[in-house]
Amino acid sequence: MRTLIYTAFVSLDGVVDSPGGGSPTENHRSGGWTYKDIKVVPEAYELKGRETQEATALMFGRKSYEVFSPVWPDMAEFADLKELPKYVVSGTLGEDALVGNWGDITILRNLDDVAKVKETDGGPIFIHGSATLARNLSDAGLIDRYHLLLYPLLLGAGKRMFSETDKDKQMLKLLESETYDNGITKLVYDVVR
Repeated sequence: MRTLIYTAFVSLDGVVDSPGGGSPTENHRSGGWTYKDIKVVPEAYELKGRETQEATALMFGRKSYEVFSPVWPDMAEFADLKELPKYVVSGTLGEDALVGNWGDITILRNLDDVAKVKETDGGPIFIHGSATLARNLSDAGLIDRYHLLLYPLLLGAGKRMFSETDKDKQMLKLLESETYDNGITKLVYDVVR
């Protein structure tokens, strides 16, 4: 069984929206918040480099796929991810919308399809961006681990990491934590089943 890992930059008030700057279709008033007001401390991003080495596949929701797919294939910092298999969870995206220069891409139509992929052999699948997908996967009990970089700021608005769905308590087990001198805290949690 594969491990499904949601990785996110998150504000203290739970916002994961537009950390790198947003997009023309999803413009957030605080877009780019991960680098605008917080001093860059390279060691705070060690987790991101490790994720690149550990990933065996990537998963996106439709909107994040549409934002990342025109850009990430040609970015040097994402070169190690280029040929990895990708999964896009969407009930509406057509095969004709898939880019041809970013490895094998499979469209999953629903959460049952995600559950089937998790049951296959292979290593970790990382979810980048994709706030709506991550909330739905969390509500369905499909996320196995969280890799979070928690930023010392309150954004007040934007897509939140967790839904407000009334569901049973979910325990998490802390695997790693570290706070850096710029105030960012690394938190790695396993979901306890």
